[in-house]
Parts: sequence; C-alpha cells; structure tokens
Amino acid sequence: MSIKENIQTLKDELSSEEKFFESAIRTERFVKKYQKPLMASVISLLLAVGGAIAYQAYDQAKIENSNTALNALLLNPDNKEALKSLEKENSSLYELYTLSKAIKASDVKALHSLVQAKSPEIADIATYESAVLMNDQKALESYTKKQGAVYQDMALIEMAVMLIQKGDVISAHSKLALIKEDSAMYPTAQTLSHFGVKE
Repeated sequence: MSIKENIQTLKDELSSEEKFFESAIRTERFVKKYQKPLMASVISLLLAVGGAIAYQAYDQAKIENSNTALNALLLNPDNKEALKSLEKENSSLYELYTLSKAIKASDVKALHSLVQAKSPEIADIATYESAVLMNDQKALESYTKKQGAVYQDMALIEMAVMLIQKGDVISAHSKLALIKEDSAMYPTAQTLSHFGVKE
C-alpha cells in the first residue's frame, strides 16, 4: 500500500470513529435531556406488565376456586361452604348451578328469584320454566312476546296444549301458526295441529 492510500484509510477510520463518537454524544445528551420521561415510561411499562400478570394470576385463581367449589357441590349438594364460595368466586356459574338445581327439583320459588339473574340467558330460562311449572298462561304469553326469548316456540306449544285442554281449538291453532317453518319445533307444532287439534 502506498503512503497516500494509508493516509486515506486512516482518515476514513478517523472519520467513522468521529461519527460514532458524535452519535454517542448525541445519544448521551438525549438521554440526559429526557432522562425523567424515559424512566417514567420504563417504570410505567413495568407496572403495566406486572399488573397484567397479577390480574391474570388472580383471574386464574378465581376460576380454580370456582371449579373446586362446583365439584364439591356436585359431590355433595348440601355443602353450604362450597355454595358460598361459588357465589363469591363466580356469580354466573352460581346462577347456572342454582338454575339447574331449581329445574331438577321443580322449585318455583328458586326459579322466581333467578328471573332477576345477572345473566340474561339464565333469567330467560328461569322465566320460561317458572311459567311452565305454574301452568301460567299469561306469563307464557308475556314470555312469547319478549324479543330474543330462548324458548319462544316451546312456550307457544305449551300454550297450545293448555288451550287444547280447555277446549279452545281455534286459539290453539293460532298459537301453533306462529311457529315458523325454520324452527326446530315446527314439526311438533304441525303434528299437534294435525293430530291433536281438530276443527
């Protein structure tokens, strides 16, 4: 290599080192200038991650506790401690368990209390079941008019059966006609209409 090339190589190396030091100095100035906001951002990020991990652990513990309580209740339905634990840890699962137990025992009082359940599906089913158990045609009528009722078609069939038993064939036909063709209850309605109700 010639001296001229060596000098040029040295200049290039010095220039690149200079640029490196210059960028390091700029970075150091930036960090010094914005040290507090940067630290606050890092601390906030760490707190957010820590909070998310803690919440996830808390949520997982609640799920495990509610599952343990439910299993204890399935083994022994009279376990008051497990019932209180389930109600505390998971109110939706508690309502579902209570609904299941009330339907199995035909407990109208328990079903009436579940009409105000937090879960709209549980409240809906409790409304239908209590109306059926009490043979309350007005409650069934009101239920069928409720938008999004889960058992709307079954309630119409229940009402039609009640009307048949009273001898009101025309009203029974009108109730059965409200069941749409795409409903799972349509074949039952048709069978009841043809064989159970004769004009």
